[in-house]
Amino acid sequence: MCEILLASSSPFRRQLLAKLKLPFSTAAPDIDETPLEGESPGQMVLRLAHLKAAALVAGWPNHLIIGSDQCCVLDGKITGKPHTRENAVRQLEQASGNKVTFYTGLALLNSRTGTLQQCVEPFIVSFRVLTREEIEGYVDAEQPLTSAGSFKSEGLGITLFDALDGRDPNTLIGLPLIALTSMLRQEGINPLLRREQRDSTQPL
Repeated sequence: MCEILLASSSPFRRQLLAKLKLPFSTAAPDIDETPLEGESPGQMVLRLAHLKAAALVAGWPNHLIIGSDQCCVLDGKITGKPHTRENAVRQLEQASGNKVTFYTGLALLNSRTGTLQQCVEPFIVSFRVLTREEIEGYVDAEQPLTSAGSFKSEGLGITLFDALDGRDPNTLIGLPLIALTSMLRQEGINPLLRREQRDSTQPL
């Protein structure tokens, strides 16, 4: 049976994958994440998720490689990671009272067989109207400078919202576990079965 490899250096994605209580390794892929001209947000995250997984095939020839990529879209424009306090404050001011759509691309690549499963999971966040003081207080408290959208929903960021709309809250953090477990079952791995049961079970 193939082992699981997470193609990411993100501690948040590692924490999410650990919820499934399956053994896995991690490795950081080295890819060019520049958007292509005319590419939609959904197309971009799907392409990059696949590229992240494919970048590790040579070094991990008997693995189920998980690639994931995320972007957020406000007013039809992709909003990247802020990197500075000033940018984070500006992004949250733009999001205040608005809806932001997150697109998360997921790819599961079997490096032994070449089988690829992939999907895009959307998730909509409705921000409440925020004061400048609240925004600055949040940014200073959580320093979300490397988080798309300038917030961490797994922490104090939840206080910024009016509503969340999506099938899997893990998607917002960066790894859609509902979709991923479905893909893993297709490869014969079910987190609810003991290892000896998984080894004797054919892919569903």
